[in-house]
Amino acid sequence: MMKTKRLFAISLLFFLIIAGCSSKKTNTDVGRNDTQKVKIEDTHSDDGRTVVGISMPDMLLERWNRDGLFLKEQFEKNDCEVILRYANNLIDTQVNDLRDMINSGADLLVITAVDGAALSDILDEAAEANIKIIAYDRLLMDTEAVDYYVSFDNYQVGVLQANYVIDALALDSAEKTFNIEFVSGDPVDNNARFFYGGAMDTLKPYIDSGTLNVMSNQTGFYETSTAQWSTDLAQQRLQIILNSYYPSGTILDAVLCANDSTALGAARALEADYSEKNPVVLTGQDGDIANIYNIFDGVQSMTVFKAMDNESVVTADLGLAILSGSKPDADLIDTSNWDFSCDYNTTDYDNGVRVVSSYLLQPITITLDNIEEELFDTGYYSRNSAGLIYAVK
Repeated sequence: MMKTKRLFAISLLFFLIIAGCSSKKTNTDVGRNDTQKVKIEDTHSDDGRTVVGISMPDMLLERWNRDGLFLKEQFEKNDCEVILRYANNLIDTQVNDLRDMINSGADLLVITAVDGAALSDILDEAAEANIKIIAYDRLLMDTEAVDYYVSFDNYQVGVLQANYVIDALALDSAEKTFNIEFVSGDPVDNNARFFYGGAMDTLKPYIDSGTLNVMSNQTGFYETSTAQWSTDLAQQRLQIILNSYYPSGTILDAVLCANDSTALGAARALEADYSEKNPVVLTGQDGDIANIYNIFDGVQSMTVFKAMDNESVVTADLGLAILSGSKPDADLIDTSNWDFSCDYNTTDYDNGVRVVSSYLLQPITITLDNIEEELFDTGYYSRNSAGLIYAVK
């Protein structure tokens, strides 16, 4: 008898929910621009809303703040509701954020993972609810649930950094040995492996020939890695290396840092614990404001810049194509509003379970020679009346 009452109550509740939703639209016309409309399908919940969940790993790195806001703006321009959350570099927090997005009726999830291999269970829940998933900037590993990956060519980032070192030290015509140290990225960030791979593959011939020497003998990914891309940890590790392997009179010629937060730590270590007067080639990535100042001051040699708003444009257009009910590929996404190149790749980004269809943008090298043209003239950064640099896009 109790079972019959329970079933009746559940049936009545279901009927009331359906009745309450019957007057809502199940499709929404979302404008991509003034001349084109995309018919959006409500893929998850039958509530007439188009909800996009954006999950960023933290607010510590400047770039995740920019990326989250760029993405939010792009989707909201197309009348999507957006839930934007930052996980404070905590896996459990990100899982809870994603579950809340699922329960809030998300139709699409855009995820930059704290740990790309730690979200399989929650991603399975999303897939079971027919929610589409885009891995943003960091590949989601060990899951069938991810539909697409949007990023920059992260292997090329390492290649650009290594090529800068090769040119700056004139290694191809060198008749002496140069000393280099490596500061790699977060070991749980899959992108860090691509950065490392591109750099090491490019520099390996010079290391093997003896043109480049690593005094610390620390060349492996894990032994050179920096947890959470921490500036402080990068500084501490390089200080230990300098005090252990670079006594007075021993020259350090280059430090290849995977990104700008680690380069900032390396610069501080060099200032505090390196006694020689030679300029040390120092690489970075992201174009963080503190590092732009360091490039102007001659402290940092270069950074690899990614036009993040372009990444968000691709992601938004991809997301809208998915929500319209199509299965996007290189030919189905409208690229008429893109003034940049983006390669469609279906072969190289294997997450351990499947090869994920990927949209890859191209990074560029920024030095003192082109920083005004590439970052300021293009409007990514500007200066206020006091000469202070600030991000515009």
